[in-house]
Amino acid sequence: MSYGGGSSGGRGGRRLEYGRTYVVRPKGRHQATIVWLHGLGDNGASWSQLLDSLPLPNNSLQIKWICPTAPTRPVAAFGGFPCTAWFDVEETSLDGSDDTEGLDASAAHVANLLSSEPSDVRLGIGGFSMGAAAALHSAACYAHGRFTNGIVYPITLSVVVGLSGWLPCSRTLRSKIESSQTCLRKASALPILLNHGRADEVVTYRNGERSAEILRSSGFQYTCFKAYNGYKFLFFNFVMNTFTFFSFLRFRLTRYFLCRLGHYTIPEEMDDVSKWLSSRLGLDRPRG
Repeated sequence: MSYGGGSSGGRGGRRLEYGRTYVVRPKGRHQATIVWLHGLGDNGASWSQLLDSLPLPNNSLQIKWICPTAPTRPVAAFGGFPCTAWFDVEETSLDGSDDTEGLDASAAHVANLLSSEPSDVRLGIGGFSMGAAAALHSAACYAHGRFTNGIVYPITLSVVVGLSGWLPCSRTLRSKIESSQTCLRKASALPILLNHGRADEVVTYRNGERSAEILRSSGFQYTCFKAYNGYKFLFFNFVMNTFTFFSFLRFRLTRYFLCRLGHYTIPEEMDDVSKWLSSRLGLDRPRG
């Protein structure tokens, strides 16, 4: 089944093809499926490898992870240079312009990926950086009941997670959610987790904090915002796959380098995500 955007979307009506999708199968009983969206210039492979290798608690082994790859498109922030991106972006902040066509197309692509999941499986979307922004756009579409282009949003979401991201289309969110009691009800019942490093140099901490504030004031009452302070060990960053020959060496060198948490994710943060998902999805409770 196909919803909305298909393989097209973005400023100028360009036709775009999505890259390869990677799947991490649940190692226990399949109770939840989460589509995880990578950041700007990355791909689904890096996150599928990370999610597959994480020492998660048993409850989180019941999650199936779907890690798609964004289309390659010109990106305004890079002067039009093409790279993998869920939508076009000029600046990674709430104050930049919004590529609603690209956002809708990516939200439709995610909905298509989730549409074939079993009816008794809970569904969620998460992401890092630009992927987090795309996940939050899907959350807004779910609560509003429609994509920005007016097409009905078809998926029921149980959780949304955003790491080091920002809220797109923030200026119009409140009016959309307040347009009906149904929208307010859906927004108020959707758990959202936002995590952000205080030293983030790509998407500033204040943008993450403001995103949480706007979500709450727009009716998303179960928005949890967690800041990460101090000095921590790097676990993953975007140079991991920069060059084939050096990628493994760079990953090994950065993995144990002591630094203040910036635009990265770390073991502690992913452990917090796992615990939050287990709780919100009911994975720590037996199902009849």
